[in-house]
Amino acid sequence: MSRLCPAPLILTLLLAAGAASGHIEGGHVGDGGLLTGLYHPISGLDHVVAMVAVGLWGAQLGVPAIWLLPVAFPLVMALGGLAGVTGLPLPGIEVGIALSGVVLGLLVALAARPPLSVALLLIAAFAILHGHAHGTELPVYGVPILYAAGFVIATGLLHVSGILIGLTHGWPWGSGLVRAGGAVVLVIGAYYLLQAAGLA
Repeated sequence: MSRLCPAPLILTLLLAAGAASGHIEGGHVGDGGLLTGLYHPISGLDHVVAMVAVGLWGAQLGVPAIWLLPVAFPLVMALGGLAGVTGLPLPGIEVGIALSGVVLGLLVALAARPPLSVALLLIAAFAILHGHAHGTELPVYGVPILYAAGFVIATGLLHVSGILIGLTHGWPWGSGLVRAGGAVVLVIGAYYLLQAAGLA
């Protein structure tokens, strides 16, 4: 399958593969502010693949989704982060984050084209979950606004990488490659879903 996967996606996955989860345990890397926020989204494969998939799907859907989805996700994610920082409980976070990889990967693999409003609602729901996870893991010594800025920026860059890969779908061989990338995201998301359910 890796032979069919776009090379930039493989590189992104390899860079993130050192962490087993998108949620750092036993401490945080960085200064508790911007640097920590920048690192957090790329510290786990579950978050990375979902964020790349948002860009892939936006590119498949075309204008205006290609920019609406990657803009909406970080904005709504910041609201989820605020909820996490304030301690607002939200059950099923780990399962929901894993499910986001499964669903987004499936949508890309199938080149699904729902109405834009449905796509935005789905993206917003997943953004709340990812943001809440980031917010609850704000270091005790952290600066919330800088930490939030960091994870929003890093998430946006992951979206951009997905868009750049996804733009190849217009090439004769590109559509199959992008859909294969979606299948990779689906498989990784399924692994994390099994892990969250205690089955892996």
